[in-house]
Amino acid sequence: MDGKRNNRALGTQKENIAAKFLQKQGYTIVQMNFRCRQGEIDIIATDENYLVFVEVKYRADGHCGNPGEAIDYRKQKKIYRVAEYYLYNSRLPQDTPCRFDAVIIEGDNITLVKDAFGSIGA
Repeated sequence: MDGKRNNRALGTQKENIAAKFLQKQGYTIVQMNFRCRQGEIDIIATDENYLVFVEVKYRADGHCGNPGEAIDYRKQKKIYRVAEYYLYNSRLPQDTPCRFDAVIIEGDNITLVKDAFGSIGA
């Protein structure tokens, strides 16, 4: 198996772990791996009254830095555009309360960062 497929398989495994973690936190998973021309969102879920777009980042250890650092401004803007498309394509109202969370997996440690993007797009 080549490296790209290995990475995709590992990514899918970690996204499934993140989804189970989110469910234990009270989230309801709406969709996994939403893709469109603008990009991809790992997990779309609901948490209380919010529609939540979740980015999952994994690193085996700290050698390559904190996994959350990979969610830079450029990546946030891309996810934001995909979320806009999702809302439009799903015919959800523009004023649907949304939030952007991140699940950071480093080794066996899982951290949930709510409102990870702050006020992007505001």
